[in-house]
Amino acid sequence: MRLHPNAKTTPYTRKHIVERVTRLGWAVSDVAQAAAVSERTVYRWIARYRAEGAPGLQDRSCRAKRIAHQTSQGRALRIERLRRRHRLTAAQIAARLRMPRSTVAAVLKRRGLERVSRLDPRPPVVRYERERPGELLHLDTKKLGRFRKVGHRITGDRRRSHRRGGWEFIHVCIDDHSRLAYVEVLPDERAETAAAFLKRAIRSYRRRGVRAEGILTDNAGCYVSHRFHDACEDLDVRHLRTRPYRPQTNGKAERFIQTLLREWAYNRPYRTSNQRTKQLAPWLRYYNQQRPHGALGGGSPISRIRRSND
Repeated sequence: MRLHPNAKTTPYTRKHIVERVTRLGWAVSDVAQAAAVSERTVYRWIARYRAEGAPGLQDRSCRAKRIAHQTSQGRALRIERLRRRHRLTAAQIAARLRMPRSTVAAVLKRRGLERVSRLDPRPPVVRYERERPGELLHLDTKKLGRFRKVGHRITGDRRRSHRRGGWEFIHVCIDDHSRLAYVEVLPDERAETAAAFLKRAIRSYRRRGVRAEGILTDNAGCYVSHRFHDACEDLDVRHLRTRPYRPQTNGKAERFIQTLLREWAYNRPYRTSNQRTKQLAPWLRYYNQQRPHGALGGGSPISRIRRSND
């Protein structure tokens, strides 16, 4: 049987090839037949072992050490400069430098500049946590549709439509330090509704020994209203608002809403939205008292409240 001189071998096979020839005195032809490779392959591995030792038997890259027509370093730097400073496309750079577009695109890809979004690195994520419970409460709302039967989110079937029952709104409040949450399902998100929810939420926290000092909201109409402002003054809490178009500033509320939707609102096929609302209180008790929280070292929000009150 005639084998190709570049037959594939493994480092384990190469070690045995070398040992049989150099230590056991096998003939090269016998070793080639036993390893199912050509004699040329055996000679090549023996030569590499004698020149480099055991490291010479390891796999190496097949890439050529020298490329005859590789783009020069100076030309590559000029391509990068045109991309970063002037934000030119690969086609525009190729036209300006009189180069093939494929070459320019390859250079940009090697330098991680193939996408315009990579020209502006994302700002570092600054995570924070208040030192004590009640120092800052995050408030937010989420709109949910009312329904009288199981919808397409559960069944996956959009063909059977039904009359919508309007909307209802989840109002959430979550403590920055402990992640203790208070949630209600309300018919709207008007200013008087949000103000009344804030008062009930703060009373709920007080019953657990948490005194609210400040709250953080986005710039929704219900939160920038005079009614909500007056409620904050009556409760003696400082009202902070997020920067416009920066929802991540209120990230703890946003993240809690995602958990709320995934584990409560869309977790099971509720027959009606009223049935879904009835299951909110049991889920919220589980979240506050039992559910492990990654940011709390696997503990629950109520466990951190207890440690802070001790």
